[in-house]
Amino acid sequence: MRLRALLDTDALGLRLLGGEDELDRVVRGVMTTDLRDPSRYLSGGELVLTGLAWRRDAADSEPFVRILVGAGVAALAAGEAELGNVPEDLVVACARHRLPLFAVNESVAFATITEHVVRQVSGERAGDLAAVVDRHRRMMTSGPAGGGPDVVLDLLGSDLDLRAWVLSPAGRLVAGPEDAGGALPAELRARLSAEHLAATRSGRRGPHRVAVGTSTYSLFPISGTGRGTDSGARDVRETLLSDWLLAVEADAGDWPAERLDLLHGVTQLIAVERDRRDAARTVRRRLAQEVLELVQAGAAPAEIAARLRVAAPVLLPGLGAAPHWQVVVARVEWEGGEVHSGPVTQALLEEILVDPLSTGPEPSDRVAVAHTGEEAIALVPLPAVSSEHDGSEAGIHADVLLAAVRNPLGAGLDDDGRLTLGVSAAVHSAEGLRGALEEARHARRVAAARSGRVCAAGHQELASHVLLLPFVPDDVRRAFTARLLDPLRDYDRRHRAELIPTLEAFLECDGSWTRCAARLHLHVNTLRYRVGRIEQLTGRDLSRLEDKLDFFLALRMS
Repeated sequence: MRLRALLDTDALGLRLLGGEDELDRVVRGVMTTDLRDPSRYLSGGELVLTGLAWRRDAADSEPFVRILVGAGVAALAAGEAELGNVPEDLVVACARHRLPLFAVNESVAFATITEHVVRQVSGERAGDLAAVVDRHRRMMTSGPAGGGPDVVLDLLGSDLDLRAWVLSPAGRLVAGPEDAGGALPAELRARLSAEHLAATRSGRRGPHRVAVGTSTYSLFPISGTGRGTDSGARDVRETLLSDWLLAVEADAGDWPAERLDLLHGVTQLIAVERDRRDAARTVRRRLAQEVLELVQAGAAPAEIAARLRVAAPVLLPGLGAAPHWQVVVARVEWEGGEVHSGPVTQALLEEILVDPLSTGPEPSDRVAVAHTGEEAIALVPLPAVSSEHDGSEAGIHADVLLAAVRNPLGAGLDDDGRLTLGVSAAVHSAEGLRGALEEARHARRVAAARSGRVCAAGHQELASHVLLLPFVPDDVRRAFTARLLDPLRDYDRRHRAELIPTLEAFLECDGSWTRCAARLHLHVNTLRYRVGRIEQLTGRDLSRLEDKLDFFLALRMS
């Protein structure tokens, strides 16, 4: 609002004492002070209200006015309740520095003026920002991207004084201020993401409010426009682990409907950017799918290498040397099995494989992720490492990955979902890619045998068994497998019970009774009978990780 509008409101009781030529100045806020030097609390554009308690004699007016002008305030309003008429020395100092000066009638409370200015300024800002958001939405839905989420967050900061951040489900900073005053610590980002996921799973409508210390954050879901935004039309678990969220440092519980509508418009605008980013990943996903199909089909290494040469410049533009590669396998499973989780696992894997020190939506485009069935497989390019080591220390480590995502994603998985991850060692050639894929899959199965909603295992954990199997003496291998599997084979020959195929399926389904029964076309009770018979014949317990691993190794060596 402009200063001139203050004089047009009789209820404010303002009388102009000087600065008539400056009444077109814009008021951006209001502040009440009786400090001799309030500069550290001023940001510019304020109407300053004062009761003149700072003034001891006439010499105090000049330095006080000089401080206000240096801070860029719009005007000064002095109350008449304490001294009666506003002192002449203050009128002279304001005239000298061209600072508009108002007298406030003693019958008018400063709170009345403050409330009026805040209401007018907030209303005008909201209207201006709404127009800007609408313009950007039209521009972004019909043409090139308008600068990404940061542009919208800058508008929220400059026009509504709201600090806001866009976060991934795992708490990664996608967009938002990173300066010393605006950065969010990693622990806080993870907590906000976890609170958002938990609230969404509980069925509560956003925004979700979270109190952290003396601050309150309001969390708004960002649902992709291309993935369906009608919460009643789709199971929330289909997108829960891949949708971004908008965290605003404010308590939205006190907001009027107009401001809430504005923030929902902002989330839709950011969702357009998210969908654009997803569309841009089409090439990378196709490259991953092609490489994966070649690897699984047993294609010649030269053919796979040719496809990798095509992928490398897309994923790491400008890289001089051919990169090393890692494979990460992930699986999200929901109890009941009615939710198709392949696509959401693919999107989730693209999010969580970003370098945790990077920000913005683009760094995640340096991985290529395909999905087959319920499993997502990522090809992660690594810059070529020096010849001093073989690359085994480079790249992604399962324990680091797990620490970064376990808490927030666990809240989204609640009590009916699981995420398991397996990470291979780095390989430097097409010949090693098939082994890396198998290694990552085996590591994921090891993770799946553990307790917890989010589990991960790396290639290092396979080094003591799977990778060393070829070096186990034949007589030791035969004795180990005979001890575990011969009782089952004998029973199968006598009773045609298919205990060995049942055991294999049970381990491949990570001990899931419903999935294993569905795969074998059995009733769950029949499956439980067979597993009970296996445990009775071998003296082992298939609910224990150690026994599962022993059976896994025996089957691998047989």
